Amino acid sequence: MPDLATIAAFLDPHHGEWAARVADFADTRLRPRPRARDDDDGRREAVELVRLMGDAGLYRPLADMDYRAAALARETIAVASPLADALYAIQGLCLTPLLIAGTESQRERYRAGLLSGDLVGGFAMTEPEAGSDVAAMRTTARREGDDYLLNGRKHLISNAGIADLYMVFAATDPAAGSRGITCFAVPADTPGLHFAGAQVLSAPHPLGELAFQDCRVPGSAVVGEPGAGFKIGMATLDRLRLTVAAAACGMAERALDEALAHATTRRQFGQALADFQVIQTKIGAMAMDLAAARLLVYQAAHTRDGGAERVTLEAARAKAFATEAAQRIVDEAVQILGGRGVLADSPVDYLYRAVRALRIYEGTTEIQYLIIARQVIGAHGGTA
Repeated sequence: MPDLATIAAFLDPHHGEWAARVADFADTRLRPRPRARDDDDGRREAVELVRLMGDAGLYRPLADMDYRAAALARETIAVASPLADALYAIQGLCLTPLLIAGTESQRERYRAGLLSGDLVGGFAMTEPEAGSDVAAMRTTARREGDDYLLNGRKHLISNAGIADLYMVFAATDPAAGSRGITCFAVPADTPGLHFAGAQVLSAPHPLGELAFQDCRVPGSAVVGEPGAGFKIGMATLDRLRLTVAAAACGMAERALDEALAHATTRRQFGQALADFQVIQTKIGAMAMDLAAARLLVYQAAHTRDGGAERVTLEAARAKAFATEAAQRIVDEAVQILGGRGVLADSPVDYLYRAVRALRIYEGTTEIQYLIIARQVIGAHGGTA
């Protein structure tokens, strides 16, 4: 269970009970599961994990927009299973556009299934030429009567090939740049939508490409207004970005725990590793990084739950600091474990591969720095 004392100032009474509930689920349902061996195994495991978390009611904070509870869930899940955490994130990315901009009919059709895990969600925004520069996307949606025809390609899409529903972003007015992007809710079995192949990560994770070839969707599939897709996508990321930082804290916690367990039991030159000052220095820095990261995460979540419409600055600070800190902490854990830390079955080796992606998805660290700079400069009357 996460250390609630450090972040107590940002929590309400019900968050303690929620954290204990998620911790029990993580300990009893996630930790005992064998790690996925390869991509095919990871895809089968992913579908099962989405449903397990849905059965346990873990997606409820996403629907309630209780971002402190969502952060606690991701932090706790990430300690036990980085794969389960990634799947939790994608379920949130698929659900949130419906919650903030969907019609009542769309929410009635998809909300319950996403919350229960009976529907696996996907979020299809990234393209080969449109990563951080979302406005450069080339996937188009051309109006034809009451329908739209989608054509293009998406890549690096989590849950590609296993999702039941994708939030797809496409240009309905390419000349308008970011103001010409529209969001669509597209079931995976829609004719013209194809799984174009897996993109295999070093840590098993269902990632891949999607191809759209005259994929016909009705006008009722539009989420929000035509041309509002960029705004909807950015609002979704703004809400959920801080939970990426929470996941980074969970992975860092696990790495620190593994390092402490090793350092206090492994003996070298007649004493425990933890007795050496050089190891104490590492552990002290790791613990400080983790505490600072968690404070930034829950301060951002507290601000959002307090009614702030946007937490752009707070979420960017939390994600940039927490993900970079987690990478440092995991790296130091590998160093403390030495040769054991790079064995294929080592938890810290798995964490080393899993945590790296957090510094990239939902906005790279460099993009977060730009967001922070623009917010700070703007607050001082600048025009960055």
